[in-house]
Amino acid sequence: MPIKIRVHLAAAMFVAALLSSFAFAQALKFEVTVSPQLSPQPVYGRLFVILGKSERPEPRQGAGRTGMNSPPIFARDVTGLSAQTAGTIDATCVAFPLNSLNDVKPGEYFVQAVLDTNPDIKNLNAPGNLYSKPVKLNLDPAKSGAVKLQLTEQLPADALPPETELVKFVKLKSELLSKFWGRPIYLRAGIILPRDFAKEPERRYPVRVHIGGYGSRYTGVQRMMTSGSNFQKAWMADDAPRMLLIHLDGAGPLGDPYQVNSENHGPYGDAVTQELIPHIEKTYRGIGEGWARVLDGGSTGGWVSLALQIFYPDFFNGAWSACADGVDFRGFQLVNVYSDANAYVNRNGFERAGAREVNGDVMYTMRHEVQAENVLGRGDSWAMSGGQWGAWNATYGPRGADGLPVPLWDPKTGELNRSVVEHWKKYDLRLHLEQNWATLAPKLKGKLRAWMGDADNYFLNNAMRMLDESLKKASPPFEGKIEFSPGKGHCWMGLTEAQMMAEMAQAMKKP
Repeated sequence: MPIKIRVHLAAAMFVAALLSSFAFAQALKFEVTVSPQLSPQPVYGRLFVILGKSERPEPRQGAGRTGMNSPPIFARDVTGLSAQTAGTIDATCVAFPLNSLNDVKPGEYFVQAVLDTNPDIKNLNAPGNLYSKPVKLNLDPAKSGAVKLQLTEQLPADALPPETELVKFVKLKSELLSKFWGRPIYLRAGIILPRDFAKEPERRYPVRVHIGGYGSRYTGVQRMMTSGSNFQKAWMADDAPRMLLIHLDGAGPLGDPYQVNSENHGPYGDAVTQELIPHIEKTYRGIGEGWARVLDGGSTGGWVSLALQIFYPDFFNGAWSACADGVDFRGFQLVNVYSDANAYVNRNGFERAGAREVNGDVMYTMRHEVQAENVLGRGDSWAMSGGQWGAWNATYGPRGADGLPVPLWDPKTGELNRSVVEHWKKYDLRLHLEQNWATLAPKLKGKLRAWMGDADNYFLNNAMRMLDESLKKASPPFEGKIEFSPGKGHCWMGLTEAQMMAEMAQAMKKP
């Protein structure tokens, strides 16, 4: 090669390297520290940066939504975060709904950092978590360089809300769960007392156990009793049946515990039935017998209400379930857990939808769901996300050698793990009923009631249809109710609050 060409080539390479170095130096990244007033000692946990489009609600409050309209969120695990040692969020971090920090569109954002430090409640906004105030910034992934953020705020410590005459709260240390986890674990519940509770000190009451949708907190009783709400009007009506309502808590170390015994969550079902409910019944004058306990819930609560009734058939006396999570794993959303090879791609080679509008329009795919949960989970793992699929893996799946839930499928490829499928079988309610029907039929006589919209946004109607078909063939005959409504989405309920309470009262008449 002639010397002149070599010189020009070398010069060109030098300029390219210089430009590359300059571009790298200017590439967007976030350097997050902790205010020394907030924590003088180094802290660790899952670090997030969220890019919102508005200051209110704060970006952290909208983060983690599975849909593609979720604010961009970026995350990594950090250790030793302090005032002097920053945690860095850059293009190497996991992201959702973008693939990388480099994909951020230039523009104006409200930027907020969060450090998830709570080991017992898996939620971005869990008590004790640290966060920064939202700051308005113009960002360009190619030019913005290092943006410094400081965690200056802390969510309040876990404490029970103020009580009213009829709304009470319980925080109970569970000996069963504490033994399982090797540290104190507490069960929380909200209680709604019947009107005139204080005026009738000798009266004892039946119990309605309520379970909300995924991750619903026990504090939901405050919303339920908001003046003028449909529930409050039905509960306070002159002719309303008198009962206690217990709102279970949908928070745990691995997300919603689904209130049943599992290898990963621990013995939640036993803790609820042996510790929590008896404690509340003793404290607030519950009758304390199986005939005087019923369940209700929607979505996750729909599944939990059915599962608790089925797994503890003598402890409860009826379940009112709306839009239950998958009750037959042949139709777990759009995945047949037993025969499909891949969760993300169907047999025709198309990406599977994770959710739809009632009109059929796809909201996001299964792959998007897992991508979102990978961002939320420590170790970039959806098994630790505290999200919907993470909780299902923790509830239904086995515990791995590392002490973490073994996911049903590979988060990158979507390929199902057949050994995990075998473990899931014990939580398939349709399969459990079929295998144990001779024993369960007399115990469940008239106790199972379910409602489902045939256009459920998460395709939950498919599994409920399968359960319905199975029960129609049962011998002895199924004595319960499963009702569908065409064109109704998530979460359709075929009864008003007043009608449901009247049915519950009828079921809980003393034998």
